[in-house]
Amino acid sequence: MSTYLPTLKQLQYLIALHEHGHFGRAAESCFVSQSTLSAGLRELESLLGVTLVERSRRVVRFTPLGNAVVQKAHRLLREAEELAELVRSVGQPLAGELRMSVIPTIAPFLLPRILPRLRRERPQLKLFLREETSDHAIESLHHGRADCVLLALPFPTGEVEKETIGMDPLYVAFPKDDPRDPPAEVLPAMIDEGRLLLLEDGHCLKEHALAACNRPELRASATMIGTSLHTLVQMVDNGLGLTMLPEMALEAGILNGTEVIARPLKAANARREIALVWRKNSPRSDEFRLLAEELRAG
Repeated sequence: MSTYLPTLKQLQYLIALHEHGHFGRAAESCFVSQSTLSAGLRELESLLGVTLVERSRRVVRFTPLGNAVVQKAHRLLREAEELAELVRSVGQPLAGELRMSVIPTIAPFLLPRILPRLRRERPQLKLFLREETSDHAIESLHHGRADCVLLALPFPTGEVEKETIGMDPLYVAFPKDDPRDPPAEVLPAMIDEGRLLLLEDGHCLKEHALAACNRPELRASATMIGTSLHTLVQMVDNGLGLTMLPEMALEAGILNGTEVIARPLKAANARREIALVWRKNSPRSDEFRLLAEELRAG
């Protein structure tokens, strides 16, 4: 067995450089100077006796072995963090630091209602929130940057455990006085594919909306332009088309100050499952289930 092993700090530097592709930005993300990060990586390469990163003035390029080491480093750091979590979880539940990624179609609508009570009732909990699209949030979870993720299902998550927070029905939003605005519910067949506005790729709500309608031509014709639900609402309010909104956004007042009308979408899968997910077999599973209870109570 080798007497000298890579340190966790060196592996953190390597992962940061791989994620940012730039020594300066990687150093900033690790809260160290660029010279400190560069020296740590040189020590790592000297220790292993291999070249992990090809350096030039403009390009940072990882060798094939370097990419393989990065993947192994992710797993090692995650195991180290879970070891610390195992010890921490023995103490008071929902206390200390917890990093939660939340998708943009949930964060502004659910969190303002829940966070004040959490701060009041769980003063020892230091909740660090990160808003990310679903694919980035799941990547953060499996790479150890997030402890848990609040997102909408169905969505490919890999090996995780989950607790359902609730079901969130979908609505179709029209401009005021739209001639196709029905009195009660909207059938998928009533949606004009040429006027449908959806979020950009990376937002799972787009897939949920298209799956609920079950009309392949919608995927080909819909305009996927919105960067947020608030942007889509403003476009609809200006008569540029129609869109789909989750019920939680309506309850949070997203249509306030507009003349947009929303009607329930009548379809078999016209809803999304709001869930808290975390890595399978995490030592903090009981704590995450308790957090899910708190989110449901909100």
